[in-house]
This record gives sequence, structure tokens and C-alpha cells, in this order.
Amino acid sequence: MILRRTSSISKRLFSNQNALQPLNERSLLEVNGPDASEFLQGLITNDIHHISNSVGSMFAMFLNLKGRILYDTIVYKTDKKDSYWLECDSAVSSALQKHLKIYKVRRKVNISSLGNHKIHALFSLNSDHQQNVNILTGSYDTNAFPGTSTDIKTHKDLLIFKDPRVSQLGFRIISSSNNVSNTIKDIIDCDINSSYKKIRYNLGIGEGISDLLAGSSFPLECNGDFLHGISFHKGCYIGQELTARTYHTGVIRKRLMPLLFTKVPSSLPENNSIIHDGVNLGKLRGIEGDVGIALLRIDKALKFGNISVGDGGAKVIKPHWWPIELPKEKQETTHASI
Repeated sequence: MILRRTSSISKRLFSNQNALQPLNERSLLEVNGPDASEFLQGLITNDIHHISNSVGSMFAMFLNLKGRILYDTIVYKTDKKDSYWLECDSAVSSALQKHLKIYKVRRKVNISSLGNHKIHALFSLNSDHQQNVNILTGSYDTNAFPGTSTDIKTHKDLLIFKDPRVSQLGFRIISSSNNVSNTIKDIIDCDINSSYKKIRYNLGIGEGISDLLAGSSFPLECNGDFLHGISFHKGCYIGQELTARTYHTGVIRKRLMPLLFTKVPSSLPENNSIIHDGVNLGKLRGIEGDVGIALLRIDKALKFGNISVGDGGAKVIKPHWWPIELPKEKQETTHASI
């Protein structure tokens, strides 16, 4: 392999510093072979051609025939010819392999596990809901990190990719080494004992089968469009019809949103249902410390602002990385006034 080498709400999180966390709940699969690009093109929501002739990372989802999410993934492309790495939830790694092999048919592709590779997240703890803060903080070697998701940098045995979703998620570091924490400190100072999941929830970003329930979640409701994970210009793929129809003609009334707890519930609400003043607002997906994530009815949740979650309470906000005007909002308002 030939790679290019290179020498206030935020207070509820942490101090102004960087953090490195091993993502033991994430695994890697490799899909390689002459037909790898077109094989994946027919299965994922994003356009594989964005990285097929270069390097970098890309967010995407695998859907079932009914247009519901099966697995979320980050696709990595190195300089290795006709080879892609798929990051997925470790709990469904075997299921994703099986899913891929079902559609392999006679295509010239090989599908295998990269069990000896580990994934780490490097991110800034200085995250704020209301502004686009720096990806990393303090003094560090800027040349050691890719500036965009269509790039890759290396440091010793580390492969460094920019997270393709939002800048606050920082970087993904992939290595077969067990000394990632020591190696990364050559180029940046960072804390090792921090919560990447808390950062994600703080931003309202779901990941894995706990947040994106397999077989029941729709990609637009899980912000796949806002996270640059869906192409509406590529050809057909499994689950494409419903996704495209919803995007072009429908109104997405529910989306994953962050919860900032003013009082953390002592136990999960019944059936994870979030009911406030007799109104069913949606479903709780997870809690990490004093933040959480939930699939909520956008207009109603934002109108209430502060809502009940079981025996606790939380503030609902519109994440800063969402578009200023949500898709179809203007159109829906116009029609209603006619």
C-alpha cells in the first residue's frame, strides 16, 4: 500500500482540550476486487464515485427493501486499488458481512473482516451547540491531519481520516497497533479518558444499532441527508425509491435531536416514549451523562422547548449544523397559508 506521508451549553461537556477514545464498539470490514465500486454503489445510500478514484472517507447507510436503515457505515478508501473499508457497529459486523454476500452473486469482490485493526476517534472537547468551533484546539501539527474528508494522512502506523459528517466529530484514526495513544501524542496533546458518545449526543448525532434501530429507522429521520450520507443524484440502490420520494415530495416531521437534561431521569420511560403535557413527542434512543438523543417531532418539541422525559426533564434544541431552514418547511408554510 502506498500512502501519502506527512511529518453557556458547552460547559456541560469538558474543558477546552482534545480527546482520543478507542471505539471498541466499531469494527472494520474490507470489500475489495475489480467489481468493488459498482457492487457497493448498488447497496449504499451515498455515491461511491465520490471516493472511488481518490482516497478519503464517506458516510453512508445500508437500507432494506422498505427503505429502512439496516446499518450505518463510514466508507474508507486508501491508495490500495479496488479496496474499501467499511466501518460498522461491532454487534452487526457478521450480519453486514452476510448482507453483502447475499448480493455478491457473481461479482468479483472479496468480503472479509479486518479484526486486527482498531478505530479511534480524535476530537475536541470544546463542543458548542450554537457555533461551529474548531475541530481541534491548542497547538498541534496541522500538516499531520487531513483538511477535508477527501484526503488521508499517515503518521507512523496510523491512518488519519477526517470524519465526513460534521467537523465537531473530528478525526477517525485506524491502526493495527496497540500503541495508538502513545503514537498520536507525537503530533498532538490529548486526553485519553473522555466520552465520544457524549460529544455525539451533545450534537444530536446517532451511530450504531442502539441509536439507529435496525429495520425501523428511516435515513432522513436519522439526518442522513444533513450528514452528507445520501446522494439524490446517483442511480438505483436498495431502499432508494422510498428515500427519494420522501425527500422530493414529503415533509420530514421527525428527526433525531439532542436532549440537554436539566434533570436526568432515574429510569427510562415506558417503551422509551417521550410524552409531555399529554403529547407524544417521540422516542428516546439513549442517555449519556446529562445529555441524550431522541427521535422527536420537530415542530412540537421545539415549541415546548423544555420537555418531560420520564421522571426527568430536558431542553430540546435545533442543532447548529442543521440547515437554517429545514427542507420543505417553506413549502409547507406557503401551502398552509393559501
